[in-house]
Amino acid sequence: MITEHDVLRPDWPAPRRVRALCTTRKGGVSRPPWHSLNLGDHVGDNSGHVQENRQTLARFAGLDSNRIGWLNQVHGTEVVELTPATVGSRPDADASFTRIPGMACAILTADCLPVLLADRKGTVVGAAHAGWRSLCGGVLENLVAAMAVEPSELVAWMGPAIGPKQFEVGPEVREAFIEQSPEAANAFKSAGARPGHFMADIYHLARQRLRHAGVSSVSGGSLCTVRDQDWFFSYRRDGQTGRMASIIWLG
Repeated sequence: MITEHDVLRPDWPAPRRVRALCTTRKGGVSRPPWHSLNLGDHVGDNSGHVQENRQTLARFAGLDSNRIGWLNQVHGTEVVELTPATVGSRPDADASFTRIPGMACAILTADCLPVLLADRKGTVVGAAHAGWRSLCGGVLENLVAAMAVEPSELVAWMGPAIGPKQFEVGPEVREAFIEQSPEAANAFKSAGARPGHFMADIYHLARQRLRHAGVSSVSGGSLCTVRDQDWFFSYRRDGQTGRMASIIWLG
């Protein structure tokens, strides 16, 4: 059973009718190494346990489980609109948005960065899976454009992801970001990394991308999935592990 102590709630200036949360690894029925609230159905866990965990999440959030828009995340930049016709289709995409109350955008992560978006009037919400490939490819910019409101009217929250002291990357990752924006160099440090590698701050990179897209209100971005084993799943730390969900919907 999930309790309020088992989830994260965004601390951000979203309107009252915008509801959002991020699960942790607490409150479910999955057994090691997926213990306990694994919500990913693609990581080798017992499918019955995953479905029970998803039902538990829906009940806790006060949602119809058939109106949570799970995606087949492919580390790309595709954005889909959740409607009654598309919510159960599990499309290949890494971001979604909706204007329909009671329909939830959902993103699964275990080190990649989940980003939630809402407009200040409470008419549209969205969520993005912003691993480095999707982030560099423009998934946040695509989601902002798809939501079709003035970017300055959007507020963003960044959920738990691999922190800057844990995210070692090769030079090709740094070069891919800098090729698009020289400013991205500020998000990479050589100290603490193997020779020729860099420590990357995915939170800093996401803030840059959101700011360039016109989103100035950005909250979150302080939690590290790798360092906090009690609370978070981490693929880089554990290999075979579960997935948290960041979900957002209109009440």
